[in-house]
Amino acid sequence: MIARTGRQRAVGKALTLLLPAAPYSDIEKIRADALAPHLKTLPASTAVWLSAVAHVRHEHTAYDELLAEGYDRDAARFFVVDEINAVLTRWRATRLLEPGADDE
Repeated sequence: MIARTGRQRAVGKALTLLLPAAPYSDIEKIRADALAPHLKTLPASTAVWLSAVAHVRHEHTAYDELLAEGYDRDAARFFVVDEINAVLTRWRATRLLEPGADDE
């Protein structure tokens, strides 16, 4: 059995609470991102939320294509909010992204 740190347990719990129906492959990528060193000073729930939104934005929307077409980051984010929320809704997320708000 693999020993888990308190942070790993907290991230796992936050994932279960935030995204109860997300596919395992997505959960594992979000978990890895939430455990990244640059997020370690944030509460686990915040790290999971930021990681989930970023993951969905890059893997399940046209965000990167919009950037490649020349849209700036804010405009591209604006255009994919509904797509992000559709994915989060399918995953029965307990929180959705507010249009026009920062990720957190």
